[in-house]
Amino acid sequence: MYRHFKNVLPNGLRVVTVEAPPLHAAMLAAYVRCGSRHETPEVNGVSHFLEHMFFRGCRRYPEGRRMNALVEDAGGSLNGVTTRDHGYFYTPLHPGGLATGMETLGAMLGEPLLNEVDLEREVILEEMLDEVDDRGRDIDIDNIVKREAYGAHPLAYKIAGTEESVRAMRRDTLAEHHRRRYVAPNMVLACAGPVTQAEVMELAARHFSAFPGGEPVRDDPPPPWPQGPRLVEVRHDESQTEFRFTFPVPPETHPDFPALMVLRRVLDDGLSSRLQVNVVDRKGLAYSVHAGFDTWSDAGMVEFDAACAHAKVPATAAEILRTVGELVRAPVPEEELARARLRHRIGLEFSLDSASELAGWFGGTELFHEPESYEERVRKVDAVTAADVQRVAAETFRTSRLLFASVGRLDRPTRKELERIVVSGDLLPE
Repeated sequence: MYRHFKNVLPNGLRVVTVEAPPLHAAMLAAYVRCGSRHETPEVNGVSHFLEHMFFRGCRRYPEGRRMNALVEDAGGSLNGVTTRDHGYFYTPLHPGGLATGMETLGAMLGEPLLNEVDLEREVILEEMLDEVDDRGRDIDIDNIVKREAYGAHPLAYKIAGTEESVRAMRRDTLAEHHRRRYVAPNMVLACAGPVTQAEVMELAARHFSAFPGGEPVRDDPPPPWPQGPRLVEVRHDESQTEFRFTFPVPPETHPDFPALMVLRRVLDDGLSSRLQVNVVDRKGLAYSVHAGFDTWSDAGMVEFDAACAHAKVPATAAEILRTVGELVRAPVPEEELARARLRHRIGLEFSLDSASELAGWFGGTELFHEPESYEERVRKVDAVTAADVQRVAAETFRTSRLLFASVGRLDRPTRKELERIVVSGDLLPE
C-alpha cells in the first residue's frame, strides 16, 4: 500500500512523497511547466535545447560524465523529456542512493553551466532529422496534426523547434529561459518508493531551497477546433502510408473524461478489442491500429493511428470510422462495458507496483492540478454507464470535428476514394 503526501518549501516548490514500502526501487523526478507551448516562434525549441544542456554539467559538477556517473553508482540513470506543455527529469534509484540523486538533480537543474552550446546544437539538429524527409519537409504525423488543429497557437509548435530557430539559439537565450521558467512555484519535485516523507523533505530542503521564487506559467487558451472534415496529406515515398484520425476532447479534469477512458478501452485495449478485431483480425487491412489521448490543461484530442499499404488506406479508414461509429449508434453491451472497467482497475493496481507510475501520477499531475487518488479514479470509472459512453461518443465522433492526416504515397484514385469516405458523413454523425 502507498501513502501520498504534499508539502511546500518556503520558496514555493511543491514536494510530493509517495511512501510505498513494499517496493525495492525509488523514483526521483522533477517536473517543470516549461515546454514548446511556452515559447515564441523566434525561440521555438528553447525548452528542448535547455533540457539537453542540463546534461553537459553544472557548477558543482562541471563535467557531465562525472555527474551522470554519480547517479549511476547509486543505481540510477538520469534522463530528461520535453513535451508541449512541460518537461521532466528523472532517475530510478536504490533507496540508499536517494541523497546522491537529490543532490545531483538539484545541482543539475539549479546551476547549469550552459557550456558547449554549439556542440549540443549539432546533436539536436541530428535528432531533428528523424522528423523530416531528405527535402526537409515535416513527415512527423504528430507535428502535422497539431499544426492543422491549432494553427498559429504555440500548441502547434514543434517540440524541438525548427532548423532556423535552433541554429539561431544563443547561450543568453537559454539562460534567460532558465531564469524565467526554472523557478520554484513552476516546479514539482516527486519521490516515490521505499522512502519516507521526513527523509524526502529533509533532502529537498537541503538541495532545492536555493531555487528562486517567481510566477508559475499560465497557459494561453487554444483556438476553437477547426471546422471539419479536414484532410491533409504529405507525400512521402515509403512502403506504407501512415495516417491518423483526430477528434477534440476535453481535458482530464472534465466530468466526461472517465467515460472517454472507458470508450478508448472498448476500442483499443488488447487483441480482443474492437479496432483490433475489426481492422486486423477480420479484414487484414493493417498490422496494427491504435487509439489514444493527448491532453493538456485546457484541451485534448483522441487519436486513431494506423499504417497500411497505400491502396488499402480507404478501406482501412472506412473500417476505423465504422467501428468508431458503432459506439454512437448502439450502447456498449454490459458484458463488454464491465470488461473495460475491470481492465482499467487491474491496470491501476499494476501501477501501484511501479515507483515511476506513482511519481508520475501524483507528481506530474500536481504540476497542473490536484491529483485524485487511485481509489477515486476507480470509483469514477466504475460509475460509467453504457448511456454515458454512447452520449460522449455522439458528442465526440462527428464528421464536422474530424481531422485526418496522412504521410505516404496515395495515387489520385485512392485519394478520391478516401475523400469520399471521410467527407460523406455516412459512417459518423454530421
